[in-house]
Amino acid sequence: MRLGILMDPLHVLHPLKDSTITMITAAQNMGWECAYFTQHDLSFTHSSVSAKLKSIYINDKKSANWATTAELGELPLTWCDILLMRKDPPFNMEYIVATYALELAERAGVLVANRPQSLRDANEKIFTLRFPQCCPQTLVSQNITYLRDFWVTHRQVIYKPLTGMGGHSIFYVDEHGQNLPVILEELTCNGTVTIMAQQYIPDIKTVGDKRILLINGEPIPYALARIPAADDFRGNLVAGADGHVVKITEHDRWICQEIATTLKERGLYFVGIDIIGDYLTEINVTSPTCICEISAATGLDIAGDYLRVLAGMVSGLHL
Repeated sequence: MRLGILMDPLHVLHPLKDSTITMITAAQNMGWECAYFTQHDLSFTHSSVSAKLKSIYINDKKSANWATTAELGELPLTWCDILLMRKDPPFNMEYIVATYALELAERAGVLVANRPQSLRDANEKIFTLRFPQCCPQTLVSQNITYLRDFWVTHRQVIYKPLTGMGGHSIFYVDEHGQNLPVILEELTCNGTVTIMAQQYIPDIKTVGDKRILLINGEPIPYALARIPAADDFRGNLVAGADGHVVKITEHDRWICQEIATTLKERGLYFVGIDIIGDYLTEINVTSPTCICEISAATGLDIAGDYLRVLAGMVSGLHL
């Protein structure tokens, strides 16, 4: 099996924590050929798409030379049996152009995970609104008056951009409303950029923001509960949250069941959802993380399980 990965440059990755590197390691343990490329390496025409591929082999992740690479040259992406889109946000026009390229590879018979069209369609914040039975009270708008009125109603509110990650530019406004006008002006660029407002869920401080991973709609039975630092409210590891692996609850499973059919229909094969208390707050589809933390605590081969599911799909296509 040949695995191709569109990803960020190696020098920006942290091999001990990076889920993409864990996927590559799982693939090589199964005897697969692995190659990677970046957005800069892509080119395509009306009928074909290619990239400057590099083979990659993961060595000791703790060493300075944790990856061995070699140039393979310019090759069509049909070289790949499976192609993983693991480029981190920002979700900008360059990201969208990359999905157009991957769509050509998909049409040529390559299994692309996650499906390029669904990556464009499923905004990680807004996509939750397809499942109102699972969500906290939410408003999406660029209208500052509407966003302020949402705070008047709910008094404790989270405001966040629609394209961010890692807790960047997320604001909590408490019942005193301190700095609310400035926050809304900044986030919306004076009423010209659409953002999200969500009712604040106090459970974030006690049980944390749980990241649950789903493989083709099926949840991993353990989650990473990310509890904010004492002086923060963000359940993001890069923002200083403390991670604890916990079993998912029956309510967590119910949420997963509510969204599973849609995920499978859209070819969202690997997804990381965020649950705070009883509520679904995000559906992460671009490059979900937390494989390393959950696998280390449980011994589960999450990356291997994911790749085996994809390999089964490829085998089914070739029958």
